[in-house]
Amino acid sequence: MASAQFYNLIRTYLDYDRLHQAAGAWLDYRLSLASRKPHLRHYPPAVMLEPTNHCNLQCPMCPSGNGTLTRERGFMPWERYQKIIDNIYKKVGLLILWNQGEPFLHPNFYDMLDYANHKKLFTMISTNASLPLDLKRLHLAKPGKLIISLDGISEATYNSYRINGDHKQVLENLRAMSQIPSLRAALVWQFIVMRQNEHEVAQAMDIARELKIRLELKTVQIYHPDEIPFLPSNPSYSRYKIKGGEFRIKTDLLNRCRRLWTQPVINQDGEFSICCYDKDLAIPIGNIDTHSFEDLWFGERMNRMRQQILTDRKQLPICQNCGEGIVQRIKT
Repeated sequence: MASAQFYNLIRTYLDYDRLHQAAGAWLDYRLSLASRKPHLRHYPPAVMLEPTNHCNLQCPMCPSGNGTLTRERGFMPWERYQKIIDNIYKKVGLLILWNQGEPFLHPNFYDMLDYANHKKLFTMISTNASLPLDLKRLHLAKPGKLIISLDGISEATYNSYRINGDHKQVLENLRAMSQIPSLRAALVWQFIVMRQNEHEVAQAMDIARELKIRLELKTVQIYHPDEIPFLPSNPSYSRYKIKGGEFRIKTDLLNRCRRLWTQPVINQDGEFSICCYDKDLAIPIGNIDTHSFEDLWFGERMNRMRQQILTDRKQLPICQNCGEGIVQRIKT
């Protein structure tokens, strides 16, 4: 199934303008690393849009679910979404439709997918799938990659983290999608490995083989020392080193981050963010309602942050727990 996703993604970039911009953005990044000065003349190959930061679950380590997200909650208006897509689709090929929150809670989410498909964008969706889904609409919308988060084989294991989730509903959605060829080709089962579910990894692999779907094992991200008990006992399943009751990412924090050259975020309220790790907009760039995408992407504030990344990234608090350079996928 991974090959089908790759083929569809490549087909998205067969358009000259998109290919030119994507190749140029990657070259811009390499030149910036070599010169240690921000160099940017191209659009990003991908844009992340947040349909909503509301969620139906209360996962203890998710800012949206546990209530620690300080940004105002809401849904991206259709007019804002359409304006953004119309502005970027000729140069951007990959649309990531999530950030904080559950995208399928948006009342117009299927229309968002349809519109992106109409513009021949490769769409990526990530959902907890703990709600009824319209599989016919999904099939017609042709998502490029559809990530289903299911972190437990038994109901008890699942409910220990996915608070307020419906284990039966998630399994039903997963199995139903696996029976629809177009959705099965896009489907990825994401299993975040934690202390309470690491004993079920082998079972997850068996079920994935049975359903003929792709399984991705992912390391968990924690935010506070009191969340260390969620980390797996097997260190190969963790992205952190633990010492003296404290945790830190296993790799060194290098002065580089491709996200500021390849994947900006526009939140549901129109606020432009440097990346998905700035969950509470600690680094405001500007609002898409009062500025053009070009002004924000190529503007002074973004370039100032790029310069910071290239020279002294460790001074940025949001970078201390970033997955850049970390192997987040666990090999099976």
